[in-house]
Amino acid sequence: MQTKFAEVWGHKIRYLEDGDSDKTILLIHGLGGSAERWLKVIPRLSTDYRVIAPDMIGFGYSDKPSEDYTIEFFAKFLSAFIKSLNLKTTSLVGTSLGGQIVAHLASTSRSIEKIVMVAPSGVMKSTTAAIDAYMMAALYPNHASAKEAFEMMSHSGTVDEFTVYDFVKRMSTPNAKLAFISSVLGIKNSAVEDSLQKITVPTLLIWGRQDKVIPIAYADRFVSSIRNCTFLEIDDCGHLPHVEKPDFFADSILDFLSSRLVLAR
Repeated sequence: MQTKFAEVWGHKIRYLEDGDSDKTILLIHGLGGSAERWLKVIPRLSTDYRVIAPDMIGFGYSDKPSEDYTIEFFAKFLSAFIKSLNLKTTSLVGTSLGGQIVAHLASTSRSIEKIVMVAPSGVMKSTTAAIDAYMMAALYPNHASAKEAFEMMSHSGTVDEFTVYDFVKRMSTPNAKLAFISSVLGIKNSAVEDSLQKITVPTLLIWGRQDKVIPIAYADRFVSSIRNCTFLEIDDCGHLPHVEKPDFFADSILDFLSSRLVLAR
């Protein structure tokens, strides 16, 4: 696995890359996330694909310019990032905010082959206790607040120290909080339904049954709006199935991308 950098709109964008296949998967993290969120699944996915996981603009160790971080802004950025790497076609996997960004781009781009959305944002307009805890951790980053937030995200209630330390470190970088708040406002002011109805590529929707951040009840809105959608529900799992159930998660994505049938679990 290599750490690389690309230039998009004059900004320095960090990303992780693994695998040497001519088939590519882009992994798009969620609000306040980074490429490190995918560390448990990248090795498995890279056996069959070239895997690229960027720190989205405004997050991680990518540049954080003063912008309105709307869904449209993120989708345009992602399109420009794909072009900067000279990718003709690719499949996209996005979690939470990343799932909403993926949906928006897939509804307008012809270079997307398949998409996977993991508990995407965009439909739920109210807040939850887990979201409130996560926002507090982002705005006032310290070990205790971050540990509490990630414990609420996970069904098991456990979190490793690296995740906590890395989150606090990244949210303490210049402009990180500004980008975070702007992204929250961007989510609230964006309706995902119009994008969903325009998606024509094969889609896999994954949701942890015990998700306390974006409850699984919201999955129906996505399934009913997307023409070609396979729904995978993972039991004993919260908001981060790629962290909580990495092996099953990665194998399910590989099955979906290779057109093998995915069954609910």
